[in-house]
Amino acid sequence: MKAVTQSDLDCIQSQLGRTPRDVHAIAYRCPCGKPAVVETPPRLGDGTPFPTFYYATCPRLTAVISTLETTGLMGDMNERLATDAELAGAYHAAHDDYIAARSALGIDVPEVEDVSAGGMPTRVKCLHSLVAHSLAAGPD
Repeated sequence: MKAVTQSDLDCIQSQLGRTPRDVHAIAYRCPCGKPAVVETPPRLGDGTPFPTFYYATCPRLTAVISTLETTGLMGDMNERLATDAELAGAYHAAHDDYIAARSALGIDVPEVEDVSAGGMPTRVKCLHSLVAHSLAAGPD
C-alpha cells in the first residue's frame, strides 16, 4: 500500500467528482500511475461504519466494470459459485482475506466485523468492489 499524497487526493476528487472521504491508502494504481483503488478505514471520521475497504476510483476501470455488470456476468458467477466447490472455496478465502486486511488496520468496528464486500462469501452482488479487492490483493 502506498501513502496518500495531496496530488493523489486531488486526482481522486477529479475521478469521483466529489471530495474523497477518509482515504487511508492507495491500494492499486493504474499503469499511468494514477490512483485506481483506494483503501478506506472501516469507520469514517464522522463515526459512520464503512465496510467498503477497497473502492475503485478510476473512471476507465469503473466504466469497464459497469459494462461487465450489464452482460449478466454476476448471474453467471452466482450459478458457478453454487455448483463449483473449488471456486466457492476460493471465493470464501477471498472474503477472509478482505476481512483480515481491513482488520489489520486495528480499527474495531463490530457493525461490519464479518462483512466483506460484493456479496462475499456466498454470492456476487457488486462487481466494482470485487474487482477493487482483486486489484488491491494482487495476483497471489
